[in-house]
Amino acid sequence: MDSDLPLNTPLRTLEDVGRRVARLRKSDRLAATGISRKSGRSRDILNRLERGEDVSLSSLVDILHAMGYVLDIRRAGPPTLEEVRERFAPDDEA
Repeated sequence: MDSDLPLNTPLRTLEDVGRRVARLRKSDRLAATGISRKSGRSRDILNRLERGEDVSLSSLVDILHAMGYVLDIRRAGPPTLEEVRERFAPDDEA
C-alpha cells in the first residue's frame, strides 16, 4: 500500500492520510507517546488517524506539526495509472 508508493503520491482518502502519517512517524522513529504529548492530542486520536479513521482537521494539523510536517494542498488532477493499479489491485497483489 502506501509503503510502496513514492512520498510525493497524492493522498486521496482518509486511509491514504493515515498510512502516510504512520509511515512517516515510523521512518522518523517517532514514538506515539511523544507525538501525543507534543501535539496535545491523545494516543487514541493518533491511532485513529493512522488507521484512516475520521479525526478533526485541528487534530491532524497538531499531529503533523508535532512530527515536523505541514499540509500541502494542491489541485488533485486525475489519478496516475500506478494509483489506479494500486487502488484496484486484488488483495493478494497489493
